[in-house]
Amino acid sequence: MGAIDITHIAENYRKIQRRIQDAADRSKRDPESIRLVAVTKTVSADRIREAFASGIRHIGENRFQDALVKFDSLQGLDLTWHFIGHIQTNKAKRIAEQFQWIHSIDRVEVAEKLDRAAAKPLLVFIEVKLHEEPNKSGVSEAQLPELIAAVRGCPQLRLQGLMSVPPYLDNPEEVRPYFRKLRELGLAFNLHELSMGMTHDFEIAIEEGATWIRVGTGLFGSRT
Repeated sequence: MGAIDITHIAENYRKIQRRIQDAADRSKRDPESIRLVAVTKTVSADRIREAFASGIRHIGENRFQDALVKFDSLQGLDLTWHFIGHIQTNKAKRIAEQFQWIHSIDRVEVAEKLDRAAAKPLLVFIEVKLHEEPNKSGVSEAQLPELIAAVRGCPQLRLQGLMSVPPYLDNPEEVRPYFRKLRELGLAFNLHELSMGMTHDFEIAIEEGATWIRVGTGLFGSRT
């Protein structure tokens, strides 16, 4: 992959696009079916503005309080905001008001709070926990059918698919079984959108069916 240029987002974006194209070619997929969410945790509004100028339109935030400042600074830009972090129930109302996409519904209580708060339909993913790594969110595979039914019963939520954050492994190939499992679960429930894969492993995710990848370090450099 090579070193990441922390000052030239446009060039980093071009490198990511080439990696997407190569992974799509290997898996005989249309690269246009794979969309990128730029993860902007700790990234300033000015850097996001630079990313917008480079062609990036989808922005992913992990923390609602951090996002609030950026919303104010970036008003007027045609950005689509994705919430990708753990959802605290006391923040659900404001998340529903500010974000168009939500990738991290992991329990019925959160789904119901988002549904009640939403003034417009929300595009959502259910986050699935496929491993026992501590301090990671996600619904278990055993409880997934109940949560899918609950989300599908919420009039303001539009269930798009499944999301997962597998463990970080030095060899990205070792993450493949997690991505494959998420794809299999999606197929079992007729959900074809998959939010999976980050800077380190998104090529493997694409080969296993990712339709949304979440890239931060590859675009903006290592967090400080």
